[in-house]
Amino acid sequence: MTSPRFDLARRQTRLDELRAAHHVPGASLAVLTEGSIHEMASGVLHRGTGVEVTTDSVFQLGSIAKMYTATLVMQLADSGALDLDAPVIGVLPEFATTDPEATRTITTRQLLSHTSGLTCDFIQDTGRGDDCLARYVEAAREVPPDGPPGTFSYSSVGYNWLGRLVEVLTGQVWDQALKDRIIAPLGLRHTMTLPEEALSFRAAMGHLGESGKDPDPVPAWDLMPRSAGPYGRVIAGAADVVRLAKLHLDGGVAPDGTRLLAPGTVAAMQGWEADCPDRWSVSSDGWGLGWSLYDWNGVRGYGHDGASVGQYAYLRVVPEAGVAIALLTNGGSARRLYDALFRELLGELAGVRMPEPFGPPARPPVVDVTPYLGTYRRAGVVITVSERAGTPHLTYAFVEGMADFHPPLEMDVVPVSGTVFAARGDGSSVSEDWMPVVFATLRDGTPCAYMAMRAAPKVG
Repeated sequence: MTSPRFDLARRQTRLDELRAAHHVPGASLAVLTEGSIHEMASGVLHRGTGVEVTTDSVFQLGSIAKMYTATLVMQLADSGALDLDAPVIGVLPEFATTDPEATRTITTRQLLSHTSGLTCDFIQDTGRGDDCLARYVEAAREVPPDGPPGTFSYSSVGYNWLGRLVEVLTGQVWDQALKDRIIAPLGLRHTMTLPEEALSFRAAMGHLGESGKDPDPVPAWDLMPRSAGPYGRVIAGAADVVRLAKLHLDGGVAPDGTRLLAPGTVAAMQGWEADCPDRWSVSSDGWGLGWSLYDWNGVRGYGHDGASVGQYAYLRVVPEAGVAIALLTNGGSARRLYDALFRELLGELAGVRMPEPFGPPARPPVVDVTPYLGTYRRAGVVITVSERAGTPHLTYAFVEGMADFHPPLEMDVVPVSGTVFAARGDGSSVSEDWMPVVFATLRDGTPCAYMAMRAAPKVG
């Protein structure tokens, strides 16, 4: 499929309009189509200073960092240093969970595809030293998993284990391995991992605030510890994010002809590894080896989303059209901006018809919620499902290391189907309109509730 000629002036005007309409302070957009990367910028990096966003500005990518780690891991698999289907403990003796059987059996493939059962939101600041990742995973050994191996549950902890795997097999800290094996070969001049490196660039400040209003700058920039690197701590410009996607579109070959991944490895990363029970939080239909996978009415694609404190990033790739789009933002109704902008761009450039935003039907079905009442818990979060005046209600409380992250969320829920409910969001980028709540059963028969693609087992 070929795409129409890219009208940069028209696209810039549309970005400006949509960004302002959705109260996003600043945005950077890069679009790969017909072999060329087109760059646009709009708004300001910081509403307090008024410094404008430029195409060379850098933003925090949040979980899009996982794709950099996945690419590193697959390079090691290419080299023969790693068997994706062998137990992790065979090459990383320090690997452990609170479940001895899981410790013995979890594979690298399961870590890549979020099917290890390991949890997500374990926050641990282990300092700025080069041993920060080793110290993080040592602490993570004591964190209960969300479910047995084979359970799909989006896992940042799993990606930090992958980062540690990279360190052990390369003899380098994760940051340096990323520089030497991906950043330098791809010529990514606006990609880095440490805050002091970002000082050389125009860096975006995150913003938070009420929905429908201009948000305010967050109190501090880059609140993630260094140990968050493999799962969430890459800083980059939009065009550099697209260049990473182009590596995968080009079958693993860098612009200078250097092969960084084997063609079969690139294809394997885009292959279907797991269904995603929560198909709405990031509009994913399934998961590959790192990539979130999409089926847009028969047009397949892949990508990833990311979020840090007040910054939100989106990457989508349509291989049959040769299209890749990266949008980086610093607050406001970023999810709505993404939906409006990508709906237009993917439709016009790649023939994609994106699904409508998640929400309850006009006439919700009648569902007996009695089997779902109770308490669900995973590391950092307690979910309580109850009834208030005959209406299903959900309390989402942050605990343990997440206790200071946000006050508890109180949400009435509306049935979408017999197992899927819609909870009214509180204004965050992920759940500004409706947040999906999916009730399911783990592989060991334990009932669970999925929110934000994370499984929380029922405990009471």
